[in-house]
Amino acid sequence: MDSPEVTFTLAYVVFAVCFVFTPTEFHSAGLTVQNLLSGWLGSEDAAFVPYHVRRTAATLLCHSLLPLGYYVGMCFAASEKRLYSPSQAPETWRVFLLLALTLPTIACTLIYYWSRDRWAHHPLARTLAHYAFPQSGWRAVASSVDTEFRRIDKFATGAPGARVIVTDTWVMKVTTYRVHVAQQQDVHLTVTESQQHDLSPDSNLPVQLLTIRVASANPAVPAFDIRRAQWSPPSSKHLVQAELHGVW
Repeated sequence: MDSPEVTFTLAYVVFAVCFVFTPTEFHSAGLTVQNLLSGWLGSEDAAFVPYHVRRTAATLLCHSLLPLGYYVGMCFAASEKRLYSPSQAPETWRVFLLLALTLPTIACTLIYYWSRDRWAHHPLARTLAHYAFPQSGWRAVASSVDTEFRRIDKFATGAPGARVIVTDTWVMKVTTYRVHVAQQQDVHLTVTESQQHDLSPDSNLPVQLLTIRVASANPAVPAFDIRRAQWSPPSSKHLVQAELHGVW
């Protein structure tokens, strides 16, 4: 490959990986879906559930466009391949273009399905619907979640792509493409993994990294894993599991 093609490929791969996994430098520079589309997404503090319904949809669409962005960039970086004219491009690149167009098409189709009936088919809305009373709908539950999230006594920790939020009623995990929600009174917490580290980077105490399975009593609500650091003397999984129910 020619030098411009190699240079662009390496630069785009680095950009794509950072755009998807968003390191601290990208957050500081504002190169995130949340910042670029902040005007449409609204405020997380004002409306937690509507914000993340839109954010997950926008993130899925933006990430699905990355292969197409690479193809467009290669039209300029490797102009001799005539990629701007698919009928004259090499067969490998025509297959890549087909894939690059298929991904956003699938994403748009899925987002359209989610948005029907005012986003009632979105995974977050469907999860909240399991906690709704027969005479109400998922929006009533979403309003309760929004209200509790605005309170200052909530617990929130973790990186942007794996945040854990605990309110008076809810345990939530916010990931890149999904928000997991479970009602505290219905969950069963199980420590599935425990890793012992001699020293924590933030203190001189031993630290345990716990992987905790949050499973709802309602089988229709998907279970999810969260990670928690414990700065305390080593303890057994059973003791830690008992402590977690007391804390949360």
